[in-house]
Amino acid sequence: MLHRILIALLLIAAPTFAQEAPPAAAPSTPGAKTQGPKSDSFRIVFDADKISRPYSGRVYVAFSSRPSGEPRRGMQDWFNPGQVLSLDVTGIEPGGHVDISAATPHLLAFPKQPAEIPSGNCRVQAVARVNPDSPKPGMGAGDLYSEAVEIDFAPGGTGPTELHLTKVVGQKSPKDNDQVRYFEMVSPKLSQFAGRTVTVKAGVFLPKDWKDDAAASYPTLWFIGGFGSDHTTIAYLGMALATIPGGENVMIVCPDPTCYRGHSVFADSANNGPWGAMLTQELIPAVEQKFHGAQSSANRFVSGMSSGGWSSLWLQITYPDQFARCWSFCPDPVDFRDFQKIDLYAPGENMYRDGKGERRGLARGRTGDDISIYYDTFVAQETALGPGGQIHSFEAVFSPRGDNNEPVPLFDRASGAIDPKVAKAWEAYDIRLVLERNWATLGPKLAGKINIIAGGRDTFYLEGAVKLLSESLTKLGSDAKVTIVPGMPHQMHSPSMQEMMGAIGAAK
Repeated sequence: MLHRILIALLLIAAPTFAQEAPPAAAPSTPGAKTQGPKSDSFRIVFDADKISRPYSGRVYVAFSSRPSGEPRRGMQDWFNPGQVLSLDVTGIEPGGHVDISAATPHLLAFPKQPAEIPSGNCRVQAVARVNPDSPKPGMGAGDLYSEAVEIDFAPGGTGPTELHLTKVVGQKSPKDNDQVRYFEMVSPKLSQFAGRTVTVKAGVFLPKDWKDDAAASYPTLWFIGGFGSDHTTIAYLGMALATIPGGENVMIVCPDPTCYRGHSVFADSANNGPWGAMLTQELIPAVEQKFHGAQSSANRFVSGMSSGGWSSLWLQITYPDQFARCWSFCPDPVDFRDFQKIDLYAPGENMYRDGKGERRGLARGRTGDDISIYYDTFVAQETALGPGGQIHSFEAVFSPRGDNNEPVPLFDRASGAIDPKVAKAWEAYDIRLVLERNWATLGPKLAGKINIIAGGRDTFYLEGAVKLLSESLTKLGSDAKVTIVPGMPHQMHSPSMQEMMGAIGAAK
């Protein structure tokens, strides 16, 4: 049983990746039959039936060497990225087109530049980003895309491959069942901030003996998924947690944390807007009233994994009177003196190179000692894709808003040099500093409420920050329970899950 639970929860332990993870276009097999015309340039055509006014935004050409599937689904894969070309365009009329080639000014590419892409058979697909709330190009409702086309990618081809944007990503509408209900509402706070209608969502897993009785009340766990997750996580998360002793009596809610710039982490920010206020003042009251949840801080709990782990801890310390207890699993950096092994406050610190000039890793490899992703490579991928990536997501929450209405970058994208003024501004979201600076007020309110669990060999080097926070909490005299599990990577911890669900299920 626990083995099955762990398998389910591993799906939220790391970022959610696309189902297809194609590599860059691979050389064709000698003697293989050509699957398409020779081409090394593209013409993206906007179907006049799919847009009614001039288009401005980012367009993409996604590559895949696989014989089937859609290349757009592999663009955001961190560990096995597909080749992508992207370009910002302005005022493309309905029926108009965009030409892309190695000579196109301001063209972005990852992982290889156009002239470096190996020749060979591949499949290509065009995307135009439209959705103002989705962090995933080509996957948000309303985004445009073409059919996948087979070509023989080779310099000096016969002409541009035409990719017609004839398809529109549909709205995902998950279905209710006896145990799972989906909820959405217009957020007045986020709508006012954005100057347009913004809808927020949540998935609800009902307790075993749930009844639609206004007099009923059930202990409620608000669980926030990691980067890339959304409210539909509830479909497997609820089932997994409900099988743990005590979990059958708990209402489990997964609010959708996603926004255009990535993961909102339910923190109020200058760039994303009042996501924390929205959750605590709008979504929580509405969901708990409709489904007869806790409706009281005494029976309301918060948890999360990865970016959601950071979210849960942030919510507990920012709204200490609204949650009875927090379990934060493998949180994103909770002490910015160790931001994935980088001290953001140290003079002359660099995101790409350590003090010895060595490239910084962002993710461990299979052995735990090797590196599977480097920081500079990871940022290059995000730059090609545009807003919505993990590092940009951090900046969207933690950075001030610049004169261009964009988050002020923490570091120079070319050199990796950290801007100390921006790092100083990030102090407002450094959980360790927030606790130290406000302990006289927060300490009594957080007594018995904080549980943090991290892996001793976290895949994304997150354990160092948890260790520093633990040291700080000890000095403050906190009774917070911090567990570093030796050898554990970036995943949920079964004993802590059992403890959590047992404690919540016993709540009165």
